[in-house]
Amino acid sequence: MNTLICGSMAFDTIMVFKDQFKNHILPEQIHILNVAFLVPEMRREYGGCAGNIAYNLQLLGGKPLIMATVGDDFAPYAKRLEKLGIAQTHIRPVPDSFTGQAFITTDLDDNQITAFHPGAMGFSERNKVNDASGVTLGIVSPDGRDGMIEHAEQFVAAGVPFVFDPGQGMPMFSGPDLLRFIDQATYVTVNDYEAKLLQDKTGKTLTEIAQSVTALIVTLGGDGSMIYADGKQIAIPTPKPAALVDPTGCGDAYRAGLLYGIQAGWDWETTGRLASLMGSIKIASRGGQNHLPSRAEIMAQFKQHFGFSITL
Repeated sequence: MNTLICGSMAFDTIMVFKDQFKNHILPEQIHILNVAFLVPEMRREYGGCAGNIAYNLQLLGGKPLIMATVGDDFAPYAKRLEKLGIAQTHIRPVPDSFTGQAFITTDLDDNQITAFHPGAMGFSERNKVNDASGVTLGIVSPDGRDGMIEHAEQFVAAGVPFVFDPGQGMPMFSGPDLLRFIDQATYVTVNDYEAKLLQDKTGKTLTEIAQSVTALIVTLGGDGSMIYADGKQIAIPTPKPAALVDPTGCGDAYRAGLLYGIQAGWDWETTGRLASLMGSIKIASRGGQNHLPSRAEIMAQFKQHFGFSITL
């Protein structure tokens, strides 16, 4: 029961601005925006949506297969994946390119400004879903535009259910593009801001979008998440995190829990709670892949927060 994760692999350069962006951005002058933020804290982390999702799914005991394109600078990341035991069979090098690079500045309110260089992601269509074997679930997360379109089509052709996770890639697509993704997908997941964009671009309400898929999942940050499924709106709470350290990769951790629950055949109440817990665990650590809970610890925290047990 392999889960094929189509998306980006990236190096994240994360910087912390010890103030609030809103104190330095004048709304009436945004048309001539010219600001600089002093960021005394900076670090480089392993990231990318596919990398982060696979890392968290591996923590849960799932079987992630990453499908991504990377550049000449990928060697340190490759060594990390080897150490973690995450397969690299469908990670394709693209000569004379960089691996995706994200430059993320976070303020004290956990708002983020991100610049992203896609690099090798622009060649993601070179990978084909049919190249992977034993796949019973997939996800199309932010990647190169052509790759996202083709991988969705290939999942449909292969009869493999998949999650459409447009994320930061949403601006690449028109309303008709997004409607086609929704028609093809089995599940759609977005955060609250992306949900507004999705509605604006497609002209559809969340209820209407939910009618086209098995489930629509909208994450709401600290307010939990809402799952639209079976004609119902299922509110999922968020456990109080041990600390609020860094939101980078929380959405990817949530999606790993979502994928695990779907593969396990759990109900949405349980699946959503596991997903929410994974996001809560992640936010207490810096970067997208530095939290190290064991499966036993995850199960214990689940029981503590939600009052019933799961087995991973």
